[in-house]
Amino acid sequence: MKTRSSQTRDPRRSERRKRILKALREEKKRVTGALHAMRISDFYKPLKKPVTLRLDADVIAWFKKDGRRYQSRINDALRKVMEGELKKG
Repeated sequence: MKTRSSQTRDPRRSERRKRILKALREEKKRVTGALHAMRISDFYKPLKKPVTLRLDADVIAWFKKDGRRYQSRINDALRKVMEGELKKG
């Protein structure tokens, strides 16, 4: 029986391994970059609290034009404003 060190290596296998390792390194860079670009709010899931709020009809219509989840879009817009104000200090 041959040991691993005495076997001749297939150059195609070596090239395949290099391609796989390169792809893994690139994917790691992409994922790491994406994680750095995320905001705290991407992970933070606060409790939702029902409120009654009066908004202008045209504002509601603008958010509703894209269909369902318009309340979530309103919440996202408000959160961006809030985060901007917090950064200003």
